[in-house]
Amino acid sequence: MQQFDLMKSRHSVRQYTDCPIKDAALVALRAEIEECNKESGLHIQLVTDEPKAFDGFMAHYGKFSGVTNYIALVGKKEKDLDEKCGYFGERLVLKAQALGLNTCWVAMTYSKVSGAYQVAKGEKLVIVIALGYGKTQGVTHKTKSPTEVSNLSADAPAWFKDGVTAALLAPTAMNQQKFYLNYADGKVTASAGRGFYTRIDLGIVKYHFELGVGKDNFLWG
Repeated sequence: MQQFDLMKSRHSVRQYTDCPIKDAALVALRAEIEECNKESGLHIQLVTDEPKAFDGFMAHYGKFSGVTNYIALVGKKEKDLDEKCGYFGERLVLKAQALGLNTCWVAMTYSKVSGAYQVAKGEKLVIVIALGYGKTQGVTHKTKSPTEVSNLSADAPAWFKDGVTAALLAPTAMNQQKFYLNYADGKVTASAGRGFYTRIDLGIVKYHFELGVGKDNFLWG
């Protein structure tokens, strides 16, 4: 599946079946997580067959059901941790989508389960990603216009338009899309607005932008 089709087909899913994740998908996911950890220095972990994290009041309030698998985004406490988790977490989200799995970014409506994953001294659990075979494929949400999230103009290169289009397909907390992409002098800058989890969102958006353009076809400012 082409990258744009993958981004378009992926939607947040909160209700999952009880089908266990296929062994081949688990192997592929673990390999991708290992590669992400090598590149980023993060401590991302795949948790399987663990029902407690999504069995509390907040999870039920958030309409989650059947979640027994998730990805724990853990890393060293540093300035860019949230953005890094967003960037590499979305890479795993799209990998899962390519493997026929469904996902949902979860910031608050889950319980921390001792022993389910490791958080070493100096590290923190930033966010988790629910994972499995969804009862549905989710639904498309309304998005902002390109000019609301960027300085896209008729004079901008076609690749910048492609990047903005890809960025608008990125999941953001509460669908707030509080980010801005600016093109000037051949470079692109990405900034986060104010709000909950906007630094995580920024990492997700930057990953989408790179997929839309091609990481080697432009420079971040």
